[in-house]
Amino acid sequence: MKLFLDTEFNGFGGKLMSMALVPEDDRVPNWYCELVMTDQLHPWVKENVVPHMILVPSTMAQFQASLSAYLFKFPYITIVADWPDDIRYFCESLIVGPGERIMLPAVIKFELDLDIEYESKVPHNALHDAIGIREYYRK
Repeated sequence: MKLFLDTEFNGFGGKLMSMALVPEDDRVPNWYCELVMTDQLHPWVKENVVPHMILVPSTMAQFQASLSAYLFKFPYITIVADWPDDIRYFCESLIVGPGERIMLPAVIKFELDLDIEYESKVPHNALHDAIGIREYYRK
C-alpha cells in the first residue's frame, strides 16, 4: 500500500506539529494527527500553519500509539513524500526511546519524489497537502 505523507513543523529544524498519511486506495481511511506545541511558534508558522490546525492536539505518546495502530493494518507500505524533512519527521516519530520503537509492519519503504507539484485545498495543512500529493501522483 502506498501512503502519501506530509508533515508540518515549527520552522526549519523545529518540532513536529502535525502529520498525515493518505492511502492510494480511497476506501482506506486517512490518518492525521496534531501534536501539542509548547515551544514558541515561528512567526511564519503561527501565521500560515496554525490557523489550519483542526484537531485537539495529542501528546507524543498518543500520536505514536495512533500511528502504530494505523500502520499495523498494512503488511507492506511505501511512504511517498515530496520533501526529505517529511521522511525524517516520520522516522523520528517511530522511536520511543533508546533501542525502542513503536510496533510496525515488517516492511516500510520510502519514495522521495522531488518533482511533485501539487495543489492543496488548504495549504500548510498536512492532511490536505497529503491529499494533494496523492492526487498529483495519480495523474
